[in-house]
Amino acid sequence: MNVGFISLGCSKNLVDTEMMIGLFKDKGFKIVSNPEDAEIIVVNTCGFIESAKEEAISTLLEMAEYKNDKCKFLVATGCMVERYKEELQKELPEVDLFIKFSEYNTFWEQIVENGIPDLKQKEYNRLDFNQRIVSTGVNYAYLRIADGCDNFCTFCAIPYIRGRFKSRKKEDIIEEARILAKQGIREIILIAQDTTKYGVDIYDKPMLAELVNELSEIEEIKWIRFLYSYPETITDDLIDVVKNNKKVCKYFDIPMQHCSNTILKKMNRKTTKEKMKNLIIELRNKIPGVIIRSTLMVGFPGETEEDFKELYKFVEWAKFDKLGCFTYSKEDGTAAEKMPEQIHYRTKQARYNKIMELQQNISKVNLERFIGKEYDTLIEDAYVNEDGELYFVGRTYMDVPEIDGYIYLKGDRELQNKIELNEFYKCEITDVKEYDLIGEFR
Repeated sequence: MNVGFISLGCSKNLVDTEMMIGLFKDKGFKIVSNPEDAEIIVVNTCGFIESAKEEAISTLLEMAEYKNDKCKFLVATGCMVERYKEELQKELPEVDLFIKFSEYNTFWEQIVENGIPDLKQKEYNRLDFNQRIVSTGVNYAYLRIADGCDNFCTFCAIPYIRGRFKSRKKEDIIEEARILAKQGIREIILIAQDTTKYGVDIYDKPMLAELVNELSEIEEIKWIRFLYSYPETITDDLIDVVKNNKKVCKYFDIPMQHCSNTILKKMNRKTTKEKMKNLIIELRNKIPGVIIRSTLMVGFPGETEEDFKELYKFVEWAKFDKLGCFTYSKEDGTAAEKMPEQIHYRTKQARYNKIMELQQNISKVNLERFIGKEYDTLIEDAYVNEDGELYFVGRTYMDVPEIDGYIYLKGDRELQNKIELNEFYKCEITDVKEYDLIGEFR
Protein backbone atom coordinates (compact mmCIF):
# COMPACT_ATOMS: atom_id res chain seq x y z
CA MET A 1 0.00 0.00 0.00
CA ASN A 2 1.11 3.57 -0.68
CA VAL A 3 1.51 5.92 2.30
CA GLY A 4 1.82 9.71 2.17
CA PHE A 5 2.94 11.94 5.04
CA ILE A 6 2.41 15.60 5.84
CA SER A 7 4.46 17.04 8.71
CA LEU A 8 3.29 20.34 10.18
CA GLY A 9 5.00 22.58 12.72
CA CYS A 10 8.55 22.50 14.00
CA SER A 11 11.64 20.42 13.27
CA LYS A 12 11.06 18.44 16.48
CA ASN A 13 7.74 17.30 15.04
CA LEU A 14 9.47 16.48 11.76
CA VAL A 15 11.73 13.98 13.54
CA ASP A 16 8.61 12.16 14.77
CA THR A 17 7.29 12.09 11.20
CA GLU A 18 10.57 10.68 9.93
CA MET A 19 10.35 7.89 12.48
CA MET A 20 6.81 7.13 11.31
CA ILE A 21 8.03 7.00 7.71
CA GLY A 22 10.79 4.60 8.76
CA LEU A 23 8.32 2.34 10.54
CA PHE A 24 5.92 2.17 7.58
CA LYS A 25 8.76 1.59 5.14
CA ASP A 26 10.18 -1.21 7.27
CA LYS A 27 6.75 -2.80 7.27
CA GLY A 28 6.80 -2.97 3.48
CA PHE A 29 4.70 0.07 2.60
CA LYS A 30 5.67 2.35 -0.27
CA ILE A 31 6.20 6.00 0.65
CA VAL A 32 4.74 8.51 -1.84
CA SER A 33 4.93 12.29 -1.95
CA ASN A 34 1.71 12.96 -3.86
CA PRO A 35 -1.46 12.48 -1.78
CA GLU A 36 -3.31 11.51 -4.96
CA ASP A 37 -1.25 8.31 -4.99
CA ALA A 38 -1.70 7.46 -1.31
CA GLU A 39 -3.98 4.78 0.08
CA ILE A 40 -3.02 5.91 3.59
CA ILE A 41 -2.40 9.56 4.51
CA VAL A 42 -0.78 10.50 7.82
CA VAL A 43 -0.91 14.13 8.99
CA ASN A 44 1.39 14.96 11.91
CA THR A 45 -0.20 18.05 13.43
CA CYS A 46 1.13 21.04 15.35
CA GLY A 47 -0.80 22.59 18.21
CA PHE A 48 1.61 25.29 19.37
CA ILE A 49 -0.36 28.42 18.47
CA GLU A 50 -3.80 29.21 17.05
CA SER A 51 -2.61 29.62 13.47
CA ALA A 52 -0.94 26.19 13.63
CA LYS A 53 -4.19 24.60 14.82
CA GLU A 54 -6.09 26.26 11.99
CA GLU A 55 -3.53 24.97 9.49
CA ALA A 56 -3.83 21.45 10.92
CA ILE A 57 -7.65 21.43 10.66
CA SER A 58 -7.50 22.82 7.12
CA THR A 59 -4.94 20.20 6.09
CA LEU A 60 -6.96 17.33 7.54
CA LEU A 61 -10.09 18.49 5.71
CA GLU A 62 -8.12 18.88 2.50
CA MET A 63 -6.67 15.37 2.82
CA ALA A 64 -10.13 13.98 3.60
CA GLU A 65 -11.14 14.92 0.06
CA TYR A 66 -8.86 12.16 -1.23
CA LYS A 67 -11.01 9.56 0.53
CA ASN A 68 -13.45 10.00 -2.34
CA ASP A 69 -10.80 8.49 -4.59
CA LYS A 70 -7.84 6.27 -3.69
CA CYS A 71 -7.27 7.00 0.00
CA LYS A 72 -8.71 4.40 2.39
CA PHE A 73 -7.30 5.59 5.73
CA LEU A 74 -6.67 9.09 7.09
CA VAL A 75 -4.59 9.25 10.26
CA ALA A 76 -3.94 12.32 12.46
CA THR A 77 -1.07 12.37 14.95
CA GLY A 78 0.97 14.91 16.88
CA CYS A 79 0.60 17.84 19.22
CA MET A 80 -2.87 19.07 18.32
CA VAL A 81 -4.21 15.54 18.70
CA GLU A 82 -2.48 15.33 22.10
CA ARG A 83 -4.48 18.29 23.38
CA TYR A 84 -7.81 17.90 21.58
CA LYS A 85 -8.23 14.24 20.62
CA GLU A 86 -11.76 13.83 22.04
CA GLU A 87 -13.02 17.06 20.47
CA LEU A 88 -11.43 16.23 17.13
CA GLN A 89 -13.00 12.78 17.07
CA LYS A 90 -16.42 14.42 17.35
CA GLU A 91 -15.74 17.23 14.90
CA LEU A 92 -13.77 15.34 12.23
CA PRO A 93 -15.45 11.99 11.50
CA GLU A 94 -13.56 12.00 8.17
CA VAL A 95 -10.39 11.04 10.10
CA ASP A 96 -10.16 7.30 10.76
CA LEU A 97 -7.62 7.36 13.56
CA PHE A 98 -6.20 9.91 16.01
CA ILE A 99 -2.94 9.06 17.80
CA LYS A 100 -1.66 11.28 20.59
CA PHE A 101 2.03 12.04 21.05
CA SER A 102 1.82 10.29 24.44
CA GLU A 103 0.45 7.17 22.68
CA TYR A 104 3.42 6.72 20.32
CA ASN A 105 4.62 3.73 22.35
CA THR A 106 1.57 1.87 20.97
CA PHE A 107 1.68 3.56 17.55
CA TRP A 108 1.78 0.42 15.42
CA GLU A 109 -0.72 -1.48 17.54
CA GLN A 110 -3.24 1.31 16.96
CA ILE A 111 -2.50 1.32 13.23
CA VAL A 112 -3.19 -2.42 13.00
CA GLU A 113 -6.26 -2.26 15.22
CA ASN A 114 -7.70 0.37 12.88
CA GLY A 115 -7.66 -2.10 10.02
CA ILE A 116 -4.41 -1.18 8.26
CA PRO A 117 -2.69 -4.48 7.38
CA ASP A 118 0.65 -5.40 8.97
CA LEU A 119 2.65 -6.53 5.94
CA LYS A 120 5.73 -7.67 7.92
CA GLN A 121 4.65 -8.79 11.37
CA LYS A 122 8.13 -9.88 12.50
CA GLU A 123 9.76 -6.45 12.14
CA TYR A 124 9.99 -3.80 14.87
CA ASN A 125 6.81 -2.11 16.09
CA ARG A 126 8.08 1.08 17.73
CA LEU A 127 9.05 4.51 16.51
CA ASP A 128 12.84 4.38 16.49
CA PHE A 129 15.35 7.22 16.04
CA ASN A 130 17.78 4.85 14.37
CA GLN A 131 15.21 3.67 11.81
CA ARG A 132 13.97 7.10 10.74
CA ILE A 133 13.98 8.12 7.10
CA VAL A 134 15.51 11.58 6.79
CA SER A 135 13.21 13.77 4.68
CA THR A 136 15.42 16.87 4.47
CA GLY A 137 17.81 15.56 1.81
CA VAL A 138 21.43 14.47 2.05
CA ASN A 139 22.92 17.71 3.36
CA TYR A 140 21.51 18.01 6.84
CA ALA A 141 19.37 16.27 9.43
CA TYR A 142 17.85 17.30 12.73
CA LEU A 143 19.03 15.40 15.79
CA ARG A 144 16.61 15.62 18.71
CA ILE A 145 18.53 15.39 21.97
CA ALA A 146 15.66 15.96 24.42
CA ASP A 147 11.93 16.47 24.55
CA GLY A 148 9.46 18.35 26.69
CA CYS A 149 10.08 21.43 28.79
CA ASP A 150 10.21 22.44 32.46
CA ASN A 151 10.22 26.20 31.98
CA PHE A 152 6.44 26.77 32.00
CA CYS A 153 6.56 30.13 30.27
CA THR A 154 3.11 31.60 30.82
CA PHE A 155 2.37 31.89 27.09
CA CYS A 156 3.46 28.39 26.09
CA ALA A 157 1.53 25.11 25.99
CA ILE A 158 4.51 22.87 25.21
CA PRO A 159 4.89 21.40 28.75
CA TYR A 160 1.22 20.41 28.65
CA ILE A 161 1.61 18.82 25.21
CA ARG A 162 5.08 17.23 25.23
CA GLY A 163 5.48 16.78 28.98
CA ARG A 164 8.39 17.53 31.29
CA PHE A 165 11.95 17.95 30.04
CA LYS A 166 13.62 14.61 29.30
CA SER A 167 17.11 14.21 27.85
CA ARG A 168 18.17 11.27 25.71
CA LYS A 169 21.25 9.29 26.74
CA LYS A 170 24.45 10.64 25.22
CA GLU A 171 25.48 7.29 23.76
CA ASP A 172 22.09 6.92 21.99
CA ILE A 173 22.45 10.36 20.40
CA ILE A 174 25.99 9.61 19.22
CA GLU A 175 24.88 6.29 17.76
CA GLU A 176 22.12 8.02 15.80
CA ALA A 177 24.58 10.66 14.58
CA ARG A 178 26.94 7.95 13.31
CA ILE A 179 24.08 6.34 11.39
CA LEU A 180 23.18 9.70 9.84
CA ALA A 181 26.81 10.32 8.92
CA LYS A 182 27.04 6.94 7.17
CA GLN A 183 23.98 7.97 5.14
CA GLY A 184 25.94 10.95 3.82
CA ILE A 185 24.57 13.69 6.09
CA ARG A 186 27.08 16.57 6.22
CA GLU A 187 25.44 18.79 8.84
CA ILE A 188 23.61 17.82 12.02
CA ILE A 189 21.37 20.29 13.80
CA LEU A 190 20.77 19.55 17.48
CA ILE A 191 17.26 20.43 18.64
CA ALA A 192 15.14 20.28 21.77
CA GLN A 193 12.65 22.62 23.35
CA ASP A 194 15.43 23.82 25.67
CA THR A 195 18.64 22.58 24.06
CA THR A 196 21.11 24.17 26.46
CA LYS A 197 19.53 22.34 29.40
CA TYR A 198 20.52 19.02 27.85
CA GLY A 199 21.71 16.49 30.44
CA VAL A 200 20.61 18.31 33.59
CA ASP A 201 17.88 15.77 34.32
CA ILE A 202 19.95 12.60 33.84
CA TYR A 203 23.55 13.74 34.47
CA ASP A 204 22.85 16.46 37.09
CA LYS A 205 24.67 19.08 35.01
CA PRO A 206 24.50 20.68 31.56
CA MET A 207 26.14 18.35 29.04
CA LEU A 208 25.60 20.07 25.68
CA ALA A 209 29.22 21.23 25.40
CA GLU A 210 30.54 17.74 26.05
CA LEU A 211 28.00 16.19 23.65
CA VAL A 212 28.94 18.60 20.86
CA ASN A 213 32.65 17.87 21.30
CA GLU A 214 32.05 14.12 21.07
CA LEU A 215 29.82 14.49 18.02
CA SER A 216 32.55 16.50 16.29
CA GLU A 217 34.79 13.42 16.39
CA ILE A 218 32.56 11.75 13.77
CA GLU A 219 34.71 12.16 10.68
CA GLU A 220 31.99 12.47 8.05
CA ILE A 221 30.20 15.33 9.84
CA LYS A 222 31.34 18.72 8.54
CA TRP A 223 29.06 21.13 10.45
CA ILE A 224 27.35 20.93 13.84
CA ARG A 225 24.93 23.52 15.15
CA PHE A 226 22.33 23.66 17.91
CA LEU A 227 19.08 25.64 18.09
CA TYR A 228 16.89 27.05 20.87
CA SER A 229 19.52 28.12 23.43
CA TYR A 230 17.85 29.76 26.40
CA PRO A 231 19.97 32.76 27.43
CA GLU A 232 20.22 31.81 31.10
CA THR A 233 21.61 28.33 30.37
CA ILE A 234 24.40 29.24 27.93
CA THR A 235 27.52 28.21 29.85
CA ASP A 236 31.14 29.32 29.55
CA ASP A 237 32.00 25.77 28.45
CA LEU A 238 29.51 25.99 25.59
CA ILE A 239 30.83 29.36 24.48
CA ASP A 240 34.37 27.92 24.45
CA VAL A 241 33.25 24.96 22.33
CA VAL A 242 31.63 27.24 19.75
CA LYS A 243 34.73 29.42 19.70
CA ASN A 244 37.34 26.66 19.44
CA ASN A 245 35.77 23.64 17.75
CA LYS A 246 36.16 24.05 13.97
CA LYS A 247 33.17 21.85 13.18
CA VAL A 248 30.75 23.84 15.34
CA CYS A 249 29.07 26.70 13.50
CA LYS A 250 29.63 30.03 15.24
CA TYR A 251 25.90 30.53 15.54
CA PHE A 252 23.66 31.05 18.57
CA ASP A 253 19.87 30.84 18.30
CA ILE A 254 18.62 32.50 21.50
CA PRO A 255 14.85 32.91 21.96
CA MET A 256 14.75 36.06 24.13
CA GLN A 257 11.02 36.82 23.62
CA HIS A 258 11.20 40.34 25.09
CA CYS A 259 13.51 42.75 26.90
CA SER A 260 11.18 44.58 29.28
CA ASN A 261 11.82 43.13 32.72
CA THR A 262 8.16 43.67 33.55
CA ILE A 263 7.04 41.58 30.58
CA LEU A 264 9.77 38.98 31.10
CA LYS A 265 8.54 38.45 34.66
CA LYS A 266 4.94 38.07 33.46
CA MET A 267 6.18 35.54 30.91
CA ASN A 268 7.93 33.60 33.69
CA ARG A 269 11.23 33.94 31.86
CA LYS A 270 14.32 33.29 33.98
CA THR A 271 16.46 36.19 32.79
CA THR A 272 16.57 39.98 32.59
CA LYS A 273 17.29 42.62 29.99
CA GLU A 274 20.64 43.38 31.61
CA LYS A 275 21.75 39.74 31.55
CA MET A 276 20.75 39.36 27.90
CA LYS A 277 22.66 42.48 26.90
CA ASN A 278 25.73 41.22 28.74
CA LEU A 279 25.41 37.85 27.00
CA ILE A 280 25.27 39.48 23.55
CA ILE A 281 28.36 41.56 24.37
CA GLU A 282 30.20 38.50 25.70
CA LEU A 283 29.45 36.35 22.65
CA ARG A 284 30.60 39.03 20.23
CA ASN A 285 33.75 39.75 22.23
CA LYS A 286 34.75 36.11 22.62
CA ILE A 287 33.76 34.68 19.22
CA PRO A 288 34.78 36.70 16.14
CA GLY A 289 32.17 36.40 13.39
CA VAL A 290 29.53 34.91 15.68
CA ILE A 291 25.98 34.98 14.33
CA ILE A 292 23.23 35.72 16.87
CA ARG A 293 19.64 34.90 16.05
CA SER A 294 16.71 35.57 18.33
CA THR A 295 12.94 35.34 18.48
CA LEU A 296 10.74 38.04 19.96
CA MET A 297 7.07 38.25 20.87
CA VAL A 298 4.93 41.39 20.65
CA GLY A 299 1.49 41.97 22.08
CA PHE A 300 1.86 39.91 25.27
CA PRO A 301 -0.94 40.77 27.75
CA GLY A 302 -0.16 44.03 29.49
CA GLU A 303 2.53 45.11 27.02
CA THR A 304 2.32 48.89 27.15
CA GLU A 305 3.47 51.30 24.50
CA GLU A 306 6.48 51.99 26.73
CA ASP A 307 7.28 48.27 26.89
CA PHE A 308 7.16 48.09 23.11
CA LYS A 309 9.35 51.17 22.70
CA GLU A 310 11.87 49.53 25.03
CA LEU A 311 11.82 46.41 22.86
CA TYR A 312 12.24 48.47 19.69
CA LYS A 313 15.28 50.26 21.15
CA PHE A 314 16.68 46.91 22.29
CA VAL A 315 16.51 45.59 18.72
CA GLU A 316 18.19 48.78 17.50
CA TRP A 317 20.97 48.24 20.03
CA ALA A 318 21.38 44.46 19.64
CA LYS A 319 21.51 44.52 15.84
CA PHE A 320 20.65 40.83 15.66
CA ASP A 321 22.08 39.04 12.64
CA LYS A 322 18.83 37.09 12.33
CA LEU A 323 15.52 37.81 13.98
CA GLY A 324 12.12 36.18 14.04
CA CYS A 325 9.09 37.90 15.51
CA PHE A 326 5.56 36.72 16.18
CA THR A 327 2.45 38.11 17.79
CA TYR A 328 1.17 36.71 21.08
CA SER A 329 -1.45 34.01 20.68
CA LYS A 330 -3.80 33.07 23.52
CA GLU A 331 -3.35 29.34 24.22
CA ASP A 332 -5.70 27.04 26.13
CA GLY A 333 -4.55 26.12 29.62
CA THR A 334 -1.71 28.64 29.86
CA ALA A 335 -1.45 31.26 32.60
CA ALA A 336 -1.34 34.11 30.08
CA GLU A 337 -4.71 33.07 28.65
CA LYS A 338 -6.44 34.45 31.75
CA MET A 339 -4.30 37.55 32.17
CA PRO A 340 -6.04 40.94 31.96
CA GLU A 341 -5.08 43.63 29.45
CA GLN A 342 -5.14 41.41 26.37
CA ILE A 343 -3.83 43.39 23.38
CA HIS A 344 -6.00 44.09 20.32
CA TYR A 345 -4.90 42.13 17.27
CA ARG A 346 -4.42 45.30 15.19
CA THR A 347 -2.04 46.69 17.80
CA LYS A 348 -0.13 43.41 17.85
CA GLN A 349 0.17 43.37 14.07
CA ALA A 350 1.30 47.00 13.95
CA ARG A 351 4.03 46.30 16.50
CA TYR A 352 5.12 43.21 14.60
CA ASN A 353 5.40 45.22 11.38
CA LYS A 354 7.53 47.88 13.06
CA ILE A 355 9.98 45.34 14.45
CA MET A 356 10.35 43.52 11.13
CA GLU A 357 10.80 46.76 9.16
CA LEU A 358 13.57 47.75 11.58
CA GLN A 359 15.21 44.34 11.33
CA GLN A 360 15.18 44.38 7.53
CA ASN A 361 17.43 47.45 7.55
CA ILE A 362 19.64 46.02 10.30
CA SER A 363 20.06 42.74 8.43
CA LYS A 364 21.33 44.39 5.25
CA VAL A 365 23.86 46.51 7.15
CA ASN A 366 25.02 43.46 9.12
CA LEU A 367 25.55 41.42 5.97
CA GLU A 368 27.60 44.15 4.29
CA ARG A 369 30.44 43.50 6.73
CA PHE A 370 31.03 40.15 5.04
CA ILE A 371 31.70 41.63 1.59
CA GLY A 372 35.19 40.71 0.41
CA LYS A 373 35.54 37.75 2.79
CA GLU A 374 35.73 34.06 1.86
CA TYR A 375 33.69 31.31 3.47
CA ASP A 376 33.16 27.58 3.11
CA THR A 377 29.84 27.21 1.33
CA LEU A 378 27.65 24.13 1.02
CA ILE A 379 26.19 24.17 -2.50
CA GLU A 380 22.67 22.74 -2.36
CA ASP A 381 20.92 23.68 -5.60
CA ALA A 382 21.25 25.25 -9.05
CA TYR A 383 18.74 26.93 -11.35
CA VAL A 384 18.47 28.91 -14.57
CA ASN A 385 16.64 32.26 -14.35
CA GLU A 386 14.34 33.87 -16.93
CA ASP A 387 17.34 35.37 -18.73
CA GLY A 388 18.98 31.98 -19.13
CA GLU A 389 21.63 32.69 -16.47
CA LEU A 390 22.86 29.84 -14.28
CA TYR A 391 22.94 30.35 -10.51
CA PHE A 392 24.09 28.08 -7.70
CA VAL A 393 22.45 28.29 -4.27
CA GLY A 394 24.27 27.51 -1.06
CA ARG A 395 24.64 28.19 2.64
CA THR A 396 27.49 29.34 4.85
CA TYR A 397 27.79 28.72 8.60
CA MET A 398 25.60 31.81 9.02
CA ASP A 399 22.39 30.21 7.79
CA VAL A 400 20.10 27.53 9.18
CA PRO A 401 18.29 25.73 6.33
CA GLU A 402 14.78 26.96 5.53
CA ILE A 403 14.97 29.55 8.32
CA ASP A 404 17.70 31.98 7.33
CA GLY A 405 19.02 33.26 3.99
CA TYR A 406 21.14 31.80 1.19
CA ILE A 407 24.15 32.71 -0.88
CA TYR A 408 23.62 33.00 -4.66
CA LEU A 409 26.57 32.44 -7.00
CA LYS A 410 26.45 33.11 -10.73
CA GLY A 411 27.78 30.25 -12.84
CA ASP A 412 28.62 29.41 -16.44
CA ARG A 413 29.00 26.32 -18.60
CA GLU A 414 32.50 25.65 -17.27
CA LEU A 415 31.37 25.85 -13.64
CA GLN A 416 28.33 23.74 -14.41
CA ASN A 417 30.66 20.86 -15.19
CA LYS A 418 32.93 21.46 -12.19
CA ILE A 419 30.59 22.25 -9.29
CA GLU A 420 28.91 19.29 -7.61
CA LEU A 421 25.81 19.72 -5.51
CA ASN A 422 26.05 18.79 -1.83
CA GLU A 423 29.76 19.64 -1.67
CA PHE A 424 31.68 22.47 0.01
CA TYR A 425 33.49 25.22 -1.94
CA LYS A 426 35.33 28.42 -1.07
CA CYS A 427 33.25 31.45 -2.02
CA GLU A 428 33.82 35.19 -1.72
CA ILE A 429 30.98 37.52 -0.76
CA THR A 430 30.62 40.28 -3.37
CA ASP A 431 27.23 41.86 -2.57
CA VAL A 432 24.19 41.51 -0.32
CA LYS A 433 20.40 41.74 -0.37
CA GLU A 434 18.20 42.30 2.70
CA TYR A 435 18.61 38.74 3.96
CA ASP A 436 20.77 36.97 1.35
CA LEU A 437 24.36 37.05 0.10
CA ILE A 438 25.75 37.28 -3.43
CA GLY A 439 29.09 35.61 -4.10
CA GLU A 440 31.64 34.13 -6.46
CA PHE A 441 33.50 30.84 -6.42
CA ARG A 442 37.19 31.03 -5.49
